[in-house]
Amino acid sequence: MAKMTKTQTLSALAEKTGLAKKDVAAFMDELAALAYSEVKKNGQFVLPGFGKMVKVNRKARMGVNPATGEKIKIAAKTVAKFRLAKAAKEAVL
Repeated sequence: MAKMTKTQTLSALAEKTGLAKKDVAAFMDELAALAYSEVKKNGQFVLPGFGKMVKVNRKARMGVNPATGEKIKIAAKTVAKFRLAKAAKEAVL
């Protein structure tokens, strides 16, 4: 089964909500922008019933270069993760 494209997602949402595709696209873009700014500012963005995007600090660690087997040091860094809500997990699984 093929994954839905952005166009297919926008079409499906427009059909279900009765809104124009242009309005749905604008809403999705604004939602994404809001999520990014909230994670950057507060460290998390919660979408009730769906999940939350969080900013997580990873510690420095030792790793292995798979091509040479050489041990390398991986620096500490900050990453964004998405944690699925319990309701979403139960609905899907």
